[in-house]
Amino acid sequence: MYIVPEAAIADILTRDAAFDAVENVFAAMSAGDAYNFPVIREAIGHEDALYGFKGGFDGKGMSLGLKAGGYWPHNLAERGLINHQSTVFLFDPDTGKVAAMVGGNLLTALRTAAASSVSIKHLARKDSKVMGMIGAGHQAKFQLRAALETHQFEKVIGWNRNANALSTLADVAAEFDLPFEAVSLEGMVEADVVISITSVFSPIFGAAHISDGTHVACMGTDTIGKQEADTDLVTKATVFTDEVAQSVTLGEAQHAVGAGLKSREDIHELGAVINGTHKGRTSDTEITLFDGTGVGLQDLAVSASIVEIAKAKGIGLEVDF
Repeated sequence: MYIVPEAAIADILTRDAAFDAVENVFAAMSAGDAYNFPVIREAIGHEDALYGFKGGFDGKGMSLGLKAGGYWPHNLAERGLINHQSTVFLFDPDTGKVAAMVGGNLLTALRTAAASSVSIKHLARKDSKVMGMIGAGHQAKFQLRAALETHQFEKVIGWNRNANALSTLADVAAEFDLPFEAVSLEGMVEADVVISITSVFSPIFGAAHISDGTHVACMGTDTIGKQEADTDLVTKATVFTDEVAQSVTLGEAQHAVGAGLKSREDIHELGAVINGTHKGRTSDTEITLFDGTGVGLQDLAVSASIVEIAKAKGIGLEVDF
């Protein structure tokens, strides 16, 4: 078994590598070459934590395994640890033997950011200039960096309940020599692309906050009951997702589908757009929305890339298990 510890991930995984791995596995899913296993996610009754498992098998990339982990909301304030904690395990699909164990914390942030940036590449208008962010928590800076590499953006705007936290987004904008402006939610109508990355269970924004032609990526907490966008926006938009089954049960689309405002057939795979079997955006006035639920295959694809690079660089540890 090859072990790649959390501390080594930053020296191995680039945003480009994460993007390529996620884009390829979305395409494989849509083509029927890869599939996810049912998600297990439970409140454990201790430390207000959510814990679960995501896994799957990619018959094209030959990745088999699972990610174990969850969300410990008191970690940062009480222990100085990030709230999301996870580890990925890969298995040899030919023999079933465990092949690798990979630190999953930074990996999760980068693969989640890669998913939204893949959606922006394939669904946002080519002339998009203003990048909007709703939420400024731990993962927001990863989201913004990846998004800014997809288009020639000229400005970043952001909203967060605690406005002081927006300094993180301003710093990332400065890395790209772009101006940053803190706005109200009503001011988000200026954005051509919007990423929401929050952990909420009641909508923060809706159709009134999003202009025609905007691409929206809802990337926050993936669990039953989550809701970042009002159903009026989800109903108005053309909705794409990583996996339809997750989107309609624990993703952003669950409420619109549950209320009969959208059907399962109204939710489209982003992988189909990548493969060219779905046309994607059809006009410059269409609102597109990516419901990023976070699938196990993303973690496996990125982990497989990490292990490959780690072995080539001599990073990590091989043990007889």
